[in-house]
Amino acid sequence: MVKIPLDWCIKLALGLAFIFFQHLSLAADTQQHPKLFIVTSVSPITNMVRNIAGTHIQVQGIVPDGADSHTFEPIPSDAKILQRADLIIVNGLDLELPTIKLAEKVKKDRTPIVQLGNLTLKEEEWQYDFSFPREQGHPNPHLWLNIELVMRYVKIIEQKLIALDPAHQSSFAMNAAAYLTKLQKLDQAILNCVTTIPENNRKLVTYHDSFAYFAPRYGMTVIAAVQPSDFSEPSPQEVITIIRQIKDAGVPAIFGSEVFPSKVMQQIAREANVRFIDQLSDDELPAPPNHSFIGMMVNNISIMTEALGGNPACMANNIDASNITF
Repeated sequence: MVKIPLDWCIKLALGLAFIFFQHLSLAADTQQHPKLFIVTSVSPITNMVRNIAGTHIQVQGIVPDGADSHTFEPIPSDAKILQRADLIIVNGLDLELPTIKLAEKVKKDRTPIVQLGNLTLKEEEWQYDFSFPREQGHPNPHLWLNIELVMRYVKIIEQKLIALDPAHQSSFAMNAAAYLTKLQKLDQAILNCVTTIPENNRKLVTYHDSFAYFAPRYGMTVIAAVQPSDFSEPSPQEVITIIRQIKDAGVPAIFGSEVFPSKVMQQIAREANVRFIDQLSDDELPAPPNHSFIGMMVNNISIMTEALGGNPACMANNIDASNITF
């Protein structure tokens, strides 16, 4: 039988006790200082916030990827998520009214609600159109399809994260700078892609009117949107008017989305003798490996450019659509 020296046993016991209490201390510290928690709305904004927050803050979006953000109604489990939030970041411009209303009821008193669009544009810069008529009082909220405006979003997000968690200021600033560099390259690539489209073809007819802020930035014109402001199908008279607009404008293709399936778009395309492309995305991120807001925009522009007679290779290998680690 091997005898173990007493002093060795004491040292071993002390070492094990130290490890045990160290783990207890770490667990207690984790409980006392968990990661801060941010709740966001639509997938593009969720992705932007995650890229800037990195690994330091937990971020959860409550609008499912591919859901219609305009008709989304939060469910009871979303109330529990909003209750936990240390910061709530939404697009604003009336896009998430039911969510904001619920958040104001259940959130912690100190938790701010940041509406990016309202902080980005003055009210006189808001766009109104067929899907978002001025008389109804709700502006077109799709600022995030204009990359110049997204860069303003990023700077606001960076400021809000630093105010929430100043200990990680340098990390947020570094992530934001890297993300802005990617966005600047994307913005320029979109401008370059549009120049490859014949000038007479730089016109958009879409089902949902998502491109009101995109078009003027990139030298395109929105001819028509098919979906009325109440999100119903258009009337026969409205369909006839849209077909006439397409023929008069000489548009080679019209665009829909899987998020807004509509048989009427196929009918309009047949009657107007143009292509119908149903692959554009307002807020649904593509499948991996490019599951990101930037990846969504790369897909959109490649599809749009090719359908309108431009060179879809304008995006090839030029844009980094990967996410910053989070």
